[in-house]
Amino acid sequence: MSHLQKEMTVDVLVLGGGPAGAWAAWSAASQGARVVLADKGYLGTSGATAPGGTTLLVIPPIAELREQAVQSRLKAGGYLSENVWIHRVLDQVEQNLALVEQWGYPFPKDTEGNSLRTHLHGPEYMRMMRRVVRKAGVTILDQSPALELLQDEHGVGGARGINRLTGKTWEVKANAVVMATGGCAFLSKGLGCNVLTGEGLLMSAEAGADLSGMEFSRQYAPSFADGTVTRGRMLAWATLYDADGQPLLKGDRTFGSIPELMLKGAVYASLDLADTAEKQDFLRKAHPIFFMPLERAGIDPFKHKFPLTLRYEGTMRGTGGLRITGMDCQTTVPGLYAAGDAASREKVTGAISGGGAYNASWAICSGSWAGQGAAGYALSCRGQAGSRNLTAAGRYGLAAGADSSDTLEVKPLITAIQREILPLQINYFRSEPVISSALKRLDALKPCLNQQVPTTVQGIVRAREAAAMLTVGRWMYTAVLARKETRGLQKLAEYPELDPEQTHRLILSGIQQIRISTEAVPHAYEIKARKEWQAK
Repeated sequence: MSHLQKEMTVDVLVLGGGPAGAWAAWSAASQGARVVLADKGYLGTSGATAPGGTTLLVIPPIAELREQAVQSRLKAGGYLSENVWIHRVLDQVEQNLALVEQWGYPFPKDTEGNSLRTHLHGPEYMRMMRRVVRKAGVTILDQSPALELLQDEHGVGGARGINRLTGKTWEVKANAVVMATGGCAFLSKGLGCNVLTGEGLLMSAEAGADLSGMEFSRQYAPSFADGTVTRGRMLAWATLYDADGQPLLKGDRTFGSIPELMLKGAVYASLDLADTAEKQDFLRKAHPIFFMPLERAGIDPFKHKFPLTLRYEGTMRGTGGLRITGMDCQTTVPGLYAAGDAASREKVTGAISGGGAYNASWAICSGSWAGQGAAGYALSCRGQAGSRNLTAAGRYGLAAGADSSDTLEVKPLITAIQREILPLQINYFRSEPVISSALKRLDALKPCLNQQVPTTVQGIVRAREAAAMLTVGRWMYTAVLARKETRGLQKLAEYPELDPEQTHRLILSGIQQIRISTEAVPHAYEIKARKEWQAK
């Protein structure tokens, strides 16, 4: 990296400007910490929430209702979640949404005047969060992707990055870091969203952090073929058609069926079940981003048929990420906390995707917990960040190529990675020989990361993205092959049944050489007892 041109020392550094990062920054500042938030986009428009709408996991504080929801999620997630964490989310999200309303968000009311806090309009919500974060005194670095963490023998101590607009490099020293960016969708980006390529996971692993749940990444979502917006719930109002215009499925029956249908031929959709002006107006207001690419193409989705494709959403809508070791979302590295898509959601969602409600609520809650935890840790050692002898943890896609005479060709490398990750025939319809072969081809690409990084700002950032994509892909497929069963988002053709003896989490560590171990889960005995009872 070039000579540093902006240096700061604070208590807490938050990396990522989506909902999780915004809540982490506000929570840390509210504890009296000096906070910097750095985002590779613009806080307020970054992330998957900002351009659309999102539902929330809100269940009235009635013991019976909440316990039913918790038990349902535990079963659906293959008994890898933890009841106490689901209850924590239900409690915490209520508190945070009350704050959101106090800050001025206009939740609709029912006939008795009670606020209906089950949905957030993304643009308005994130615009408000930027205002709240700034009011709390947080310094915001927009268009400033982080490229490497700083560390010493005591743990992490900040990060370095670059500003996309000015080309100037920056360094922030901090006693604690919240990693709130890290979901990897392998360049399946939506309108108004940043590219999601897993740099946060790579940076954290370079500093020594473990990962968990990386096998639960078999998540694809439908999109207009000439667009990139994945709002699959809109197809609850759709009829699916084949290339000849013959109806295939309609309504909720479309969910989960599209990959199989696409193997047989082209699939089209029409939102023709929204057959009144009132229904159509409701959908347009709920998810305006869904309609933008269709309208630009001159398509009326309520009358016309439009072609569908599937966009791979990886760990962003899967559940894998950094392993959480404490109630405050700390990781295995001292001073490093994880939130949102950067953190494994297994404690809440188990082996399945959180969907909008769980994921959105997890972002709010984990951001709050990580921010509070980071502030407490940082303030307990205030004044130390500036005097620590910190070095860069970053290597892959940055310093590794310093001695090479070859320059990394980023675009062909990304294409080669995508070729092993995106196809349904590899990553959705998983089988041992196919995944093993794909993993070998990904491993064969590792030497590319030892080449010189391009000198332009875009070249530096894209090289880091490519390194992250390659590493995340290798983590995923390593975990896939280690879990020899079908559970939630993990599926292997050779092992079509759930195996009660594998009711544990898979923990990954390392980059060049990936190590794997297991972690016990508190409800494993329940599924074993259930299977034994069913066998009688």
